[in-house]
Amino acid sequence: MNLKSVFKNLGPGPIITAAFIGPGTVTVCTLAGVNFGFTLLWALALSVVSTVILQEISGRLGLVTGKDLSQLIRVQRGNSILRFFTMSLILLAIGLGNAAYESGNISGTNLGMQVFWAAPTYRLLGLELQLGNLLLGLLAFGLLWQGNYKALERALVSLVILMSLAFTATAFFTNPDWSEVFAGFIPEWTDANLPTLVALIGTTVVPYNLFLYASLAKNRWSGPQDLPEMRRDIAISIGLGGIVSMAILVVGASNTSAEITSALDVSKGLAGVFGNFAPYFIGFGLLAAGLTSSITAPLAAGFVICGIMGWDQSIRSTSMRISMGIIVGMGLIFSSLGIKPVQLISLAQLANGVLLPLIAGWIIWIATQKSIVGDYRNKPAQSILAVVIWLVTLLLGIKSSVTVLGIGG
Repeated sequence: MNLKSVFKNLGPGPIITAAFIGPGTVTVCTLAGVNFGFTLLWALALSVVSTVILQEISGRLGLVTGKDLSQLIRVQRGNSILRFFTMSLILLAIGLGNAAYESGNISGTNLGMQVFWAAPTYRLLGLELQLGNLLLGLLAFGLLWQGNYKALERALVSLVILMSLAFTATAFFTNPDWSEVFAGFIPEWTDANLPTLVALIGTTVVPYNLFLYASLAKNRWSGPQDLPEMRRDIAISIGLGGIVSMAILVVGASNTSAEITSALDVSKGLAGVFGNFAPYFIGFGLLAAGLTSSITAPLAAGFVICGIMGWDQSIRSTSMRISMGIIVGMGLIFSSLGIKPVQLISLAQLANGVLLPLIAGWIIWIATQKSIVGDYRNKPAQSILAVVIWLVTLLLGIKSSVTVLGIGG
C-alpha cells in the first residue's frame, strides 16, 4: 500500500490531528524546545500513546453503540442528579473552553498570516478591531455553515499534510544532533521543566477530541466490523500529529534568537538555515495549525452541545449551525476586539482539568461493561493500561487546577 492510498483511505482521524495541533500546541512545543532542548521529547511520546488509547476507546464506543459520548451520557441510567451535574459540567467545559480556545486559534492563525499579509487594525469606540482576526473567523464560520462535511474533511486533511511537511522539513533542515534527539526519549524531569511537561501532555490529550472522534467514527463507519479500519485510522493520524509536535520541539531547540515570546519569533533564529524564507516556513505552519483548529473546535462543541441536549447533530441542521456559530462568535468577539479573556481561559483550563479525568475514567469504565459493548469490551491488559493513562490525566487535572487556583504559589 503506497502513501497516497494510505491517506486516501484514512477516516476522520486527521481531523483529530488538526484539532490538537493548534497555535497553543505550536507555542508550547516551541518553548519546550527553546527552554529545555530535546529533553522533553519523551513526554510527547507518552502523550501520543495516551491519546491513541483513549481515542480508540471513544471510537470503539461510537461504532459499537451507534452513539457518541454526549448521547451515551444523556441516556445513562442511574442517579439523575449526578447525570445532570455531569451534563452541566460537560456543557460548561466544552462550551466555555472551546469558545476561549477559539479566540486563541483565530489569533494564532492571524499571527501566521501576518508573515504574508499584515491586516490593518482599526480603532472603534475605544476598542481595537483586528481585521485579520475578523476575516479569519468569518472564513472558519463560512466553512462550517456551508456544511459540506466531505469538502471540510478534505480541506482539513490537506492542511494537516501541508502543515506536517512544513514543520518536519524545517526540523530536518536545522540539522539537529540526532544523538541528543534520541536521548530526549529517555524520561527525566525536574522542578523547572515539570510545568512544561504537564503542558505538553495536556495540549495533546484533549477532552473535546474524545467527544469529536466518537461522533465522527459512528457517522463514518457502519459498525463493529469496521473496528480494524478505525484503529488504523487513529493510530496513523495521532502518530502523524505526534511527529509534527516533535518536529516543532526540535525546531524550537535549534533556535538561536535571544528572545522568544511566540512560535513566530523562532523564525528569526532560523535565518542561518533558511535565509529570508525562514518566516514563511514557520508562518505557514502556524497559519495552517490555527485555521484547522478554528474549524474543529466549534465542530466538536456543536456535536457535544447537540448531543447533550438531544438535538439534531447533522452538520447542516439549525441546532448545529447555531451551536457552532455561538462558539465562533464568542471567539471572534474576543480576538477581533483585542480582548484578552484571561479569566475565561483560566476557567476553561480549570473546567477541562476536571473534565479530562472524569470523561477518561467514565469511558474506560463503560468500555469494560459487557451489557453495553458486549464482546468488544476492554480486555484485562487494556483496562490496566487505560487505568495508568487515567492516573496520568488525574495528575494533569490536579496540576491544572492547582495552577489556575494559585494554590501553594
